[in-house]
Amino acid sequence: MEILNPRHFCCPISLDLMKDPVTLPTGITYDRESIEKWIEEGNLTCPVTNQVLASYDQIPNHSIRKMIQDWCVENRSYGVERIPTPRVPVTPYEVSETCKRVNDAAKRGEQKKCRELVRKIKNWGKESERNKKCIVENGAGCVLSACFESFASVSNEDLLGEILSVLVWMFPLARQNAVLVLKNLLALDQKHVNALMEIEGVFAGLVKLIKEPICPTATKASLMAIFYMTSPSSFNEKMVPMFEEMGLVSVIIEILVDGDKSICEKALGVLDHICDCREGREKAYENALIVAVLIKKILRLSDLASELSVSILWKLFKNSLKTDQRMEVWWLRHSRRVLFRNYWSYCKWVVVESTKEKLKELLKLLNLCRVRLDCFDSTADFKYLKRSY
Repeated sequence: MEILNPRHFCCPISLDLMKDPVTLPTGITYDRESIEKWIEEGNLTCPVTNQVLASYDQIPNHSIRKMIQDWCVENRSYGVERIPTPRVPVTPYEVSETCKRVNDAAKRGEQKKCRELVRKIKNWGKESERNKKCIVENGAGCVLSACFESFASVSNEDLLGEILSVLVWMFPLARQNAVLVLKNLLALDQKHVNALMEIEGVFAGLVKLIKEPICPTATKASLMAIFYMTSPSSFNEKMVPMFEEMGLVSVIIEILVDGDKSICEKALGVLDHICDCREGREKAYENALIVAVLIKKILRLSDLASELSVSILWKLFKNSLKTDQRMEVWWLRHSRRVLFRNYWSYCKWVVVESTKEKLKELLKLLNLCRVRLDCFDSTADFKYLKRSY
């Protein structure tokens, strides 16, 4: 048997059963979600009476809500589910006052009090998207970012983790502030990496700021944060696979194609760390542009970019000897012209001894690979490889 919802229990806008009925100053009751969407779209009148709204106050209609709940219970045998009692949305005043208390507690260095208040804001955000919007619009992002920075040098991973878990879903400016202080935190002490892995959304937030840049500052800070996270001193075997699942290698290659000097250097640093592990190298092998892009960065961008490019090529090719012949052919075809013909120029440029050794070993590996391949272009000039190192 099909049960029809009573008309006086339905929202005049959506025509669905109201879950959180609220009454406007005009005396008409609507479902909160529907009327808020109506107002957000720029409408200034009551949908039913067409009267101009003197205020946008929405008063919960508890009487109607209880009547709807009773009706649901009476008809549960027909499959009607009882609507839950909605929580009262947070108000701008509550958010502003709480932010003020967070700011005061941070100035006094009261970590315990700050943690309690941050958790309060976090719980508000969990209740509804409306609460999240209210929190963001009333300055919580800047206050929490400042609080994070105040305690960044203090060993309190619990508090910092709580703040980051709130900042990751906030508006772009808050994400920018958060990633800046996160970068500074990791630069000071990378022992926080394991704690950050437990915070939902941190890694995805960093990669998103790179994929969908909001400003160069945020992009650079995100790259540096990932650089510290993937460094050998803070390496975690789960770290690189997590970033790889989010498509980080492909994003970095895209950045290297047309990024500016500073961003490219940071992107190369991240890629160099990623190629320290097998999962990272396997992902890099899949990208058809990686060799050509890295070759073009040698001697064309900066000394740092050249050293990082050589390091990445060395790591990739050294391990590619264990892969199939197609990879070897690819390397030889795309790297011979620059690496071999400009070898002596590289040697004059290289200052760091470790980079010079990597370059020598890379050329030796390419020469050994050339001997094994029948399909290689015989016109290539390898005379420089006959000279002693």
